[in-house]
Amino acid sequence: MAIPLSKTRRHGDTLYLSGELGFAPDGTLPEGITAQTEQCLTNIEATLAKEGKSLADVISCTCYLTDPADFAAFNAVYSARFPEPFPVRTTIGCALMIDAKVEITVIAKD
Repeated sequence: MAIPLSKTRRHGDTLYLSGELGFAPDGTLPEGITAQTEQCLTNIEATLAKEGKSLADVISCTCYLTDPADFAAFNAVYSARFPEPFPVRTTIGCALMIDAKVEITVIAKD
């Protein structure tokens, strides 16, 4: 299914990334919140790298979890991957449009 969105958009000195899921490069979705969060952040890092950026440039994250009980495991991976000072963050429990446990959108400084 074609989804009408851009992977990244720049506006002034800000880089916006569309929501990222934890799909591996081969199209598979790892099991569990830890593996999906790791892969999701790896995917975000790859997209940022294409734009000459890293996780250190991220200033804001919006994180969506399908099971609020996964918060502690998600937070452990997240806090290990982002350098301090951590981005501002909102974490929301919700249903996603695809069978995944986590989706993350980021805004980075240019």
